[in-house]
Amino acid sequence: MGENRKRAAILAAKVPGYIRLSGVGVRQIRIACGLVMFSYIFSHFSNHALGNVSYDLMETWLRYHKWWWRSPVGATVLYTAAIVHISLGLWALYQRRHFRFAAAEITQLVLGLSIPLLLVIHFAGVRLNGALFGRDINYASALYSYWVARPYVEWVQFTLLTVAWTHACIGLHFWLRLKRFYQWAGSFILVGAVLLPTLAMLGLIHGARTVIQLAAEPQWRASNVVAAPPDQRAILDGIIFYFPVGYIGLIVLVFVARGMRALRERRRGMFAVSYPDRKIRVPIGLNVLEASLRFKVPHASVCGGRARCSTCRIRVISDSSALPAPSRRERFVLGRVGVSSDPAIRLACQLRPHTDIAVIPLVPPDAGAEFVRNRQRINLGRERYIVSMFVDMRDSTKFAETRLPFDVVFLLNRFLGAVSQAITDAGGRPNQILGDGLLSLFGVDVDAATACRQAIRAANLVATNVEYINHQFAADLREPIKFGIGIHGGEVIVGDIGFRSHTVFTALGDAVNVAARLQEMTKSYNCQAIISDEVCNLAGIDAAALARTGVTIRGRNESMMVCPVADPTVLTSLLDLQRASNATKPTVSAAQVRV
Repeated sequence: MGENRKRAAILAAKVPGYIRLSGVGVRQIRIACGLVMFSYIFSHFSNHALGNVSYDLMETWLRYHKWWWRSPVGATVLYTAAIVHISLGLWALYQRRHFRFAAAEITQLVLGLSIPLLLVIHFAGVRLNGALFGRDINYASALYSYWVARPYVEWVQFTLLTVAWTHACIGLHFWLRLKRFYQWAGSFILVGAVLLPTLAMLGLIHGARTVIQLAAEPQWRASNVVAAPPDQRAILDGIIFYFPVGYIGLIVLVFVARGMRALRERRRGMFAVSYPDRKIRVPIGLNVLEASLRFKVPHASVCGGRARCSTCRIRVISDSSALPAPSRRERFVLGRVGVSSDPAIRLACQLRPHTDIAVIPLVPPDAGAEFVRNRQRINLGRERYIVSMFVDMRDSTKFAETRLPFDVVFLLNRFLGAVSQAITDAGGRPNQILGDGLLSLFGVDVDAATACRQAIRAANLVATNVEYINHQFAADLREPIKFGIGIHGGEVIVGDIGFRSHTVFTALGDAVNVAARLQEMTKSYNCQAIISDEVCNLAGIDAAALARTGVTIRGRNESMMVCPVADPTVLTSLLDLQRASNATKPTVSAAQVRV
């Protein structure tokens, strides 16, 4: 598996476009073929819609439509795409291990399988009639046949038009819903998806009425409507009869093959999939996502297991050496989300184990298309130096006893908003609201020294913002709002913690607990902030600029040095002073060091 990854990296560096080609799979070929057929349908329906203007315009534009789609190149592309798309659709039906479809998926499947049955009459009467017998079929012949000679066929054509268009639009929706532009463009696309088939059907009706009027003239009917001789009609009728029989037989064979595969897999044995909360056993041959769906284990899969969205990805926590190597498509999708270098992360829809496996789903099971469009990141857990800052509002319980609930919530939101704004302006992340307090993190994306300076600057901004609130509501507050701040840094674990959709990105570790304890100590030290000596040193604050004292932290055996700060608004000036001092120090060149 490692050799495959190295080979892929070398090819990606040497061969232009290799990364894009490596992401091409059966599903992508099927989409490409579907887009070719959609282009044909769009062109054909647009031609129908011109009947709302005039019958002559509809006939005129039919020449341009046939110029491309009946040319050697256009016809080859169209029929190849149709054959490949239908074949891959039947192959997908064979490969599918479950039928727990969403309503849109089952609708698309049923409509897609019914299209050839509805299409055969139109295809034999128009396309094969011209290809086999050299007859050029235009709107005049087709509309006369459907509305006059065999009136029931017009309803078959309207059904075909609706079914084909609906199937195509559902497929486009599944393809485009993961694109970022679809969020704002979807409503406009929906309008077009409703209008075009409606205009096409109205255009056919108007064109048919014109043809019926023109057909009342024997001379026009003799020139434009030519009936097929009986022997030719018999050949076309035979195709119309036997094709559905063969097609339905082909679908039956697919289900027979599915049954034979199920029997063969049961003989091959079973394997166990262990999740954090349960363990299941399934036949060898199923992928992990199919195993989850079979036993109703919550598992995200926005694209329906088509290897497009990566939301079904899992972390393998058991021995992965016996697992099959990722396919090109799987490597491509994992590479898009930046986890292809980790062999323990796999796509559940692509991994088909042969031995027991233990996995952890990495994406909340209720993740939807919005999650994929916004490219939300899943934080799997890592160790990093983080500076934690706890800010707590003093005497909030006492304040609530003498105020209306609305006043309490309003003022508390103003306080938390002011604190959060200060943290954001300083470069930190407000992380968790704990009642009337707030935990914030610094250093998620920056180095330790920068994180320490950001936290100290945030303490200054918190004091400034709270002072402004006290000034703003001085007439309504009996006492000004008081607060306590605790700041400490250290190596902690950061990642998404929680259950299913109720997860938060947070930090776990001793450094976080110490920051909370320091915040509590501000009450006994009668100060607004207590900063650990380690944070002050990393921030570059002069040792003599702040008073230092040793404290014992509950839960720790050793004491630590901290800096109580009565007024945090002086902290920024200390940082600026240290920066100015560093700027005035003479620099020593590399040559001087060598001397």
